[in-house]
Parts: sequence; structure tokens; C-alpha cells
Amino acid sequence: MGVDVKDLGMGDLSALGPMEEWPIGRLFMAATRMSGPVWGRLLERHGISPAGFFLLRLLHGEDGLRAGEVAKRLMTTPATLTSVVDTLERHGQVERRREGADRRAVLLHITDAGRKVVQETGHAMAGEVWGLFGVADEADEPAVRRFLLAMIERVDTYLKGNRP
Repeated sequence: MGVDVKDLGMGDLSALGPMEEWPIGRLFMAATRMSGPVWGRLLERHGISPAGFFLLRLLHGEDGLRAGEVAKRLMTTPATLTSVVDTLERHGQVERRREGADRRAVLLHITDAGRKVVQETGHAMAGEVWGLFGVADEADEPAVRRFLLAMIERVDTYLKGNRP
């Protein structure tokens, strides 16, 4: 395998032996660790950060969420979210609006400009995303899908304070 394990950002893992012999969990961790910079590189070509893009995607599907709910769903802090929203708002892609009855509550809304970014960026990246994150051999897809779904369920259970 051509990947230098020192480039994974997890320290020198060469003592673990060849990557092909690593446990599945460590391989998954390495693939996950590498995916963040991939998203960054893909999205920087379109002039938007990964955090900004995923926020716009969330609001594109479910507009008018409270900032705290958005932070929770994006698995980030409210402070980080505020910075991202500030940037998107300056670019005219997101608006903050007070909720009618509860004037303290601020809802986030995607604008037409934000929708355009999601549609154009998603369309432009679709081929590369599929090429990078799709299953190489279609025959493997059912097993990979079962593994990922089971892992997601175990991690979700853990994050909710329960043991998997």
C-alpha cells in the first residue's frame, strides 16, 4: 500500500506492521482521519469551508433551525457555529431571524444565494465524492454498508451515554 502511515496525523504507526494487517477499527479511524482534509480540499475550490457547506446543506434540507440545534447536529460548539454563521451571513447565504412569539430565539435561514451554493457545489463535486468515498467493488457494498450502519449505531449509543 502506498500510504505513508506517518502522514495520517496519528503518530508513527509503522510499529503496527503493514496497514493491510491492521484491525478494521484502526483502518476505519485512518480513513476517517483522512476524509476531513479531502472535504476541505474539494470545497476550497468552491470558496466555502467544510463547516459552511455542511451548515448550508443542513438548512437546505431543514430551514429555520435554532442555532443550538444546528450546533448539536453539526457536532460543533455554539462558538464555532457563530463564527461560521457570521461568515455565511456576510456572504448573503444565511440569515438570522427572531422567532415570532419568543423574540429571544434566533432561527437560521438559508437564502437563495445559499441554496445556489449547495446546488452548484454539490453537483460539481458529485463525481469526485463518489470516486473517493464510493465502494470500489459493488459486490462489497452490502458488507460495507452493514459494517458502517452497525458502527454508526454503536457510536450513537455511546454518545447518548450508553454502552454499546
